[in-house]
Amino acid sequence: MSGTDNTNGLDETNAGGRKGNTGGPDRAGETGGTGGTDRAGGLNDRNATGDTGGPDRADGMDRTSGLDRAGGTGGYIGREGSLDLVRAEFRPLVSALRDQVAERFAGRLHSAYLYGSVPRGTALAGRSDLDVLLALRTDPTEADRAEARAVETELDAAFDVIDGAGILLFGRDVLLSDLERHDLGWFVACLCTPLLGADLAELLPRYRPTSLLARETNGDLGDALPRWRRAAAEATGDARLRALVRGASRKLVRTAFTLVMPRYGGWTSDLTEQAEAFARYYPERAEELRKIAALAGNPVADRDVLTMYTEDLGPWLAAEYLTVHGAKSPRPYES
Repeated sequence: MSGTDNTNGLDETNAGGRKGNTGGPDRAGETGGTGGTDRAGGLNDRNATGDTGGPDRADGMDRTSGLDRAGGTGGYIGREGSLDLVRAEFRPLVSALRDQVAERFAGRLHSAYLYGSVPRGTALAGRSDLDVLLALRTDPTEADRAEARAVETELDAAFDVIDGAGILLFGRDVLLSDLERHDLGWFVACLCTPLLGADLAELLPRYRPTSLLARETNGDLGDALPRWRRAAAEATGDARLRALVRGASRKLVRTAFTLVMPRYGGWTSDLTEQAEAFARYYPERAEELRKIAALAGNPVADRDVLTMYTEDLGPWLAAEYLTVHGAKSPRPYES
C-alpha cells in the first residue's frame, strides 16, 4: 500500500481510506535519521534542501539504494523522511497540522506521521499534496473520519502551498498486527515520519527488500482492476478523470517497481527511479512505464489511458506479479 493509494488504487487521500502501495521486512531499532517523535516545535529551523547531495547520509542511509548501512548492518530499508528535510515553505503547514490533530483527536490519538514528498524534502509548492497517517488507540469511527475530513478541508483552504491534503486513519492494533507486518507495518516503519506521539516503529522489525514484502504490498493489483473499470465508467468531468489517471499511474509504477525490488536490492519512492529500476529487467515495457510515471505527476483527462491500464498493462502486470511473488494475503476488514 506506497506511496500510498486506497483500496481501489486510484485515490490516494481519503480520511480513513486504505493506502495501497507499501510493505516491507525486518527491523529492530531503526536508525534511519528521522529525528525523534514529538520534538520541541516539531521542526528544525534550517532550510533543508532534500538531501540529494551524495550517496551516503550521516545517519547511514545509502541514497543510491534506500538501504540503511549504519553500524555495518547493511541490507535493511532505511526510513526515508525526516522533519529536518521539510522545506521552509511547508513548515507553517506542518505546524498547523500538528496543532489541529492534537486538538481534534486529543485522547483518541496514539501517534501521527507524515509521509510522501513533504517529509522527503522533495515537495513542490502548489503542486504537492500533504499526506498524513494517524494511528488511533482504537479502530477509527465515523466521527473520527469526519474530523479528519474537516482537517483536510481546512488545511487545503488555508495553505496554497499544497494541492490537497489526505489523512489515513488506522487503529494501533491493526498497524502492529501480524497480518499487516509487511504492509502497513513496513509503511509506518520505513515511509512514515513521526510528528506526534510515541513512534510505532520502535515496536516493529527492520525490513529488507524481499519477495514477501513485494507480495504483501502490491500483490493485489488484480483486485483493483475491476474497481478501476467501474470508476472510469462512472467518472464525469475532467477533474475526476485526471484524479483517476494520477492514482492508477502511481499504483502501476509502484507495483512494477516492487515486482523487481528483490532483484534490484533496494528501495526508492521516486516514481522516475522506480520506472528505471523496472526497465532493467523488463526492457520491452520500459518506455511504457516511463510514460506512466510522467502521467503520475502530470495526469491527463483521457479515458483511453485508463482503458490501456485496465485492459493491457494492468492485466499483464497483475499476472506477472502473481507468478513471481504470489497474491497478497486477504484482509478480513477489506471488501
